[in-house]
Amino acid sequence: MKIKSLIPTETIALALGTIRAHKFRSALTVLGIVVGVMTVVAVASILTGLRGRIVAMVEEYGTNNIYAFHLSTGPRMGDRDRSEYMRKPLTDDDGQAIKRQAPAIEEVANVLYLWRLDSTLRYAGQKYRSGFLQGISASYAQVTNVSLQQGRFITEIDDEHKREVMVIGPNVAASLFAHQPQIVGSIVDLGGRPFEIIGVLEKRQNSFFGENEEDNALFIPFQTGRKLSPISKELNLHIRAKSGMLQAGLDQVEEILRRQRGVKFDQSNNFELQTASKMIEQFDGITMYVGLFAIAISAVGLLVGGIGVMNIMLVSVTERTREIGVRKAIGARRGDIVRQFLFEAMTLTSLGGVLGVLVAIAISYIIMLFLPELPASIPLWAVMSGMLVSTAVGLLFGVWPAKKAANLDPIECLRYE
Repeated sequence: MKIKSLIPTETIALALGTIRAHKFRSALTVLGIVVGVMTVVAVASILTGLRGRIVAMVEEYGTNNIYAFHLSTGPRMGDRDRSEYMRKPLTDDDGQAIKRQAPAIEEVANVLYLWRLDSTLRYAGQKYRSGFLQGISASYAQVTNVSLQQGRFITEIDDEHKREVMVIGPNVAASLFAHQPQIVGSIVDLGGRPFEIIGVLEKRQNSFFGENEEDNALFIPFQTGRKLSPISKELNLHIRAKSGMLQAGLDQVEEILRRQRGVKFDQSNNFELQTASKMIEQFDGITMYVGLFAIAISAVGLLVGGIGVMNIMLVSVTERTREIGVRKAIGARRGDIVRQFLFEAMTLTSLGGVLGVLVAIAISYIIMLFLPELPASIPLWAVMSGMLVSTAVGLLFGVWPAKKAANLDPIECLRYE
């Protein structure tokens, strides 16, 4: 008469009993599993948090925005060839053409990078050297959803009359005017010229590693920038499409710029257009390689852990030869033996997976504690994947020991010393 098959809970209880009997050995066995699962979950949590922050930043500037550059952007920036550097910059006329000819476009803003000017700001004997000097048109505030904590933004009149006025970022204000509540109206020195502070930017709610490009902004009128540095030609266009017309606006901007820049029908664009979704796609492309690297490390850890599990299970089969013989003698079937050893292997690796997830979560919270500007978000899919993979490793590497135990001759087992 055969004995009744063990139900899964009894099998798991037997497996846990075996693990408790060899605590240190079991801990060493699952170390690789812990490292593998921990790596994937920790990296996934950090990348997910960073992606969420990037999405929030881009959305804060405007989801209907289009950004035009004469050079390529994104992951391939460092691989530009000489022909790309020979491209002519975008011009104010390009922006005006877009505004006149593109019915899907609501507004266009010029952003002139004044790299050639000394951006050191001086006030009351103090210096601020980290300023990011740009000449911008008045429409920049509307296009990028600018908010001010003090004063006003640059106007068309400021731009038209080339006034020497400036809007500064919150970091600039905190550094030069730390103990001065009213900043608007102050006169600062930029390159030997007096500039009046007319506004202070509100810090954006979302930032990358706690910083935003506008935190160190030194915004002056576009035409003023042209007057101060006629040789500065690097101009980007920030363009806002009308609500629900982003794709149409993107197509129209591309067509107009190709015509403005004399690009023939069989030639590629000699400029680049970006949208919020494209920027997020570029970030995803970069993080994909980081994720693949993390998976490779994890795979090594899981492989080592799996081999360790197989080895310990083979040792366990040898140590429990008489037990296997007794079970077979009183009616245990081959399937019962296989199931017992498989559940033991899967329980062992599952515990390693749980421990790996817990360690990864702890690491993520420790990182957020010491580096609050580095966001981390524990994705459920990473936790579930870690648990499933760790259990699958136990199933895969436990098959051979389980089959070896099931195929043992009961008579030989009972004779085993």
